[in-house]
Amino acid sequence: MTGQSEDNTSWRQAMRREMQARRADMSATAHAEASARIVGHLLGALAAPKIAAFCWPIKHEPDVRAVLFDWAKQGTLAALPVVTAPATPLAFRLWTAETAMIEDRYGIPTPASGDFVQPDLILLPLNGFDAEGYRLGYGGGFFDRTLAAFSPRPLAVGVGFEINRLASIRPEIHDQQLDWIVTENGAFRVIRA
Repeated sequence: MTGQSEDNTSWRQAMRREMQARRADMSATAHAEASARIVGHLLGALAAPKIAAFCWPIKHEPDVRAVLFDWAKQGTLAALPVVTAPATPLAFRLWTAETAMIEDRYGIPTPASGDFVQPDLILLPLNGFDAEGYRLGYGGGFFDRTLAAFSPRPLAVGVGFEINRLASIRPEIHDQQLDWIVTENGAFRVIRA
């Protein structure tokens, strides 16, 4: 069993690099057009939540901030994740375009201060993903711990590019299944077995 676990760990590390390289090869125009299509699919498929958490786009991830501005017109509050300690669930702080930001220990912009809130929807970046609704992140496990810890669990919506779709991410016991996958090709409700 140890050999299989090590093989899966090595495979996942290689896939993480491969998925980032695929996005890095996208032209700025293709990235912007695909991001805009994802925003359109999000707006078409999902009702505006009370509090929507999202991730600041890094490593050529889709930029879906426009959906937050549209939902804000309907009263939705936006929130960004905050790493409060290693190997713990994420916390979330409210965000607006005027929010003072700092870079966290990973170089990701995050609100400098503010009360913590619990979102009822989280837009999760998909470094890699599969049709079963599992996502391949960057290896920190923050979103899996967060989804497992929240009660009630927020609606988990993965946003990513089709170039990062895999036959399987080879899910492990800790991996949390998403509720929706949204790419430039459409919004897909995950059917759980």
